Amino acid sequence: MALWHGAMNNRGFRQGSFCSFQSSTSDEDLMDIPGTAMDFSMRDDVPPLDRELEEDRSYNGAGIGSGNRMMDFLEEPIPGVGTYDDFNTIDWVREKSRDRDRHREITNKSKESTWALIHSVSDAFSGWLLMLLIGLLSGSLAGVIDISAHWMTDLKEGICTGGFWFNHEHCCWNSDHVTFEDRDKCPEWNSWSQLIISTNEGAFAYIVNYFMYVLWALLFAFLAVSLVKVFAPYACGSGIPEIKTILSGFIIRGYLGKWTLIIKTITLVLAVSSGLSLGKEGPLVHVACCCGNILCHCFNKYRKNEAKRREVLSAAAAAGVSVAFGAPIGGVLFSLEEVSYYFPLKTLWRSFFAALVAAFTLRSINPFGNSRLVLFYVEFHTPWHLFELVPFILLGIFGGLWGALFIRTNIAWCRKRKTTQLGKYPVVEVLIMTAITAILAFPNEYTRMSTSELISELFNDCGLLDSSKLCDYENHFNTSKGSELPDRPAGLGVYSAMWQLVFVVIGGVTRMTVSLVVIMFELTGGLEYIVPLMAAAMTSKWVADALGREGIYDAHIRLNGYPFLEAKEEFAHKTLAMDVMKPRRNDPLLTVLTQDSMTVEDVETIISETTYSGFPVVVSRESQRLVGFVLRRDLIISIENARKRQDGIVSTSIIYFTEHSPPMPPYTPPTLKLRNILDLSPFTVTDLTPMEIVVDIFRKLGLRQCLVTHNGRLLGIITKKDVLKHIAQMANQDPDSILFN
Repeated sequence: MALWHGAMNNRGFRQGSFCSFQSSTSDEDLMDIPGTAMDFSMRDDVPPLDRELEEDRSYNGAGIGSGNRMMDFLEEPIPGVGTYDDFNTIDWVREKSRDRDRHREITNKSKESTWALIHSVSDAFSGWLLMLLIGLLSGSLAGVIDISAHWMTDLKEGICTGGFWFNHEHCCWNSDHVTFEDRDKCPEWNSWSQLIISTNEGAFAYIVNYFMYVLWALLFAFLAVSLVKVFAPYACGSGIPEIKTILSGFIIRGYLGKWTLIIKTITLVLAVSSGLSLGKEGPLVHVACCCGNILCHCFNKYRKNEAKRREVLSAAAAAGVSVAFGAPIGGVLFSLEEVSYYFPLKTLWRSFFAALVAAFTLRSINPFGNSRLVLFYVEFHTPWHLFELVPFILLGIFGGLWGALFIRTNIAWCRKRKTTQLGKYPVVEVLIMTAITAILAFPNEYTRMSTSELISELFNDCGLLDSSKLCDYENHFNTSKGSELPDRPAGLGVYSAMWQLVFVVIGGVTRMTVSLVVIMFELTGGLEYIVPLMAAAMTSKWVADALGREGIYDAHIRLNGYPFLEAKEEFAHKTLAMDVMKPRRNDPLLTVLTQDSMTVEDVETIISETTYSGFPVVVSRESQRLVGFVLRRDLIISIENARKRQDGIVSTSIIYFTEHSPPMPPYTPPTLKLRNILDLSPFTVTDLTPMEIVVDIFRKLGLRQCLVTHNGRLLGIITKKDVLKHIAQMANQDPDSILFN
């Protein structure tokens, strides 16, 4: 704030010219949106990026009264120039260009000295080092989460008197009073009824255990929702829709910060342990991306370039899936297929390395005590027969139907929470849902389990020593027919378990195919079932696409109004750029800056009276010949720095964007050269360009805006939000829903 006060007190500042900065740019839209706000405070989890400028930085002339003085005010990089506001989209083209310039400079300097050569090698190696750190941190946090969630889940049913830090399974490992039939029962593990009323038999003991189970579940859920609401609201949900939007170039400051990581890790354990019907697999992707974003701050190459940082986040997402499912290759394919917007070949290999390190770290921790990456690892090598494809396809049909139904129900509920009073009381909502879940789950031993334990129970092969009800088969050995296998009819335990499992339904709601098959392959470790899995996955996707093409992540992106331009959908309408650009026929003229005839006061007036995030620069208002494009944020920061650091810059000082200064009469204030913040190569299209080409350009180049010209004259501008609104309008949807909410 000292920067602003210094400018206010500077000589010649027009009072009130910056009074409307509190209603500045929104989601990179260049049209007025009342009520928006811009916060220039940079949070420490996403530091400002320094503009790397290399153009001409010469001063010319003397002070007032002694000739004409031209000031190029960007002699050295100014903190904040070239950065982006919160809830804005990055300029992929500019970021990639800056990285190429940086790499070219390092390569040229490496030939001059040994130290520069070492710096060049370290710069090339820094990406792999960063992947190593991300893998180590992600794997370690996943191990801590798995161990803690397992212990706290068992805590709802009892405690180990031999050491309260042991879960039920570990508590009975060292017991000398455990049999194979009753391996889960040992004197060291006491239920809450045994601790409170010294017995585990009878109706009263059942009621005590029931009450303690519900009480612990409510406590865990209350702590989770309270921590999120008070300390890190961005830690709610799985985080994958927001990560997908961030990887497309959108900026949500704090979403991948250190507080979000800490609270997400703690509350993920609490939420899973509360018994709610949710898993830790999705949030682990958010946790891994937080690790990647925080570790990027240790490397200037990634800290100062938003595009390079998103390459790292793509690799971190792969590491998150790797530790969630124990599937490193599936994690890489998940990042490529589902969440990444820009995924070059270099990122593919680094993602694989990060996923490999994360999986190795988790395997070294061995959180489940089975030398596996997941609790429900399966080894099933029995070959399949051709007729078995039929039930696999039927499962795929059911999965597609269930997934489409789940998505529609989930989105309808979330929309109701947003538009009614229900969403204003998240703590009460979570506690009610937890109480209902716990009350219904306790009587059923399968719903009482955690999701991982339940899947492990379903996947286990039945052996002679298995005590599960699912393995309660009767053995009838016929000694007279030694060559025939004995029949094993189902016992009472199997029928009981099947009736209980009627209430347990597991369905998939994403539209992944390749990565899902690979994840399942890595889980089962069997090559034999790749074809049936592929058939089931493709059938499920076809059925779900027939009912609605949006997956759960894309549906939430649209519900929240994130400016995400989906690359999988085609634009098939015959509209032109002139139909979408602003201004329209009856709108006010486009606000522009001239290259050498506007004063500081003129520019400040435009900034204070508009909320545009950038301005085209033209030769003159009469000719409308395009020179370039300048961002609002860069203008504000440059003028503020000029007022603070240079004497003589007043409201009547001329701002020019040309290489050479305009002719000025004697005894005029010093001029301010801002050519270095001008984008001299903005992307332009003609007014007759088909919108399908414009949409394709926005998707593949990641543009923020595109200028529209006619015979070289500037006509208007198309922003990313204009494209999204037009697509929504063509699909008979509400175009005003495309606004970050």
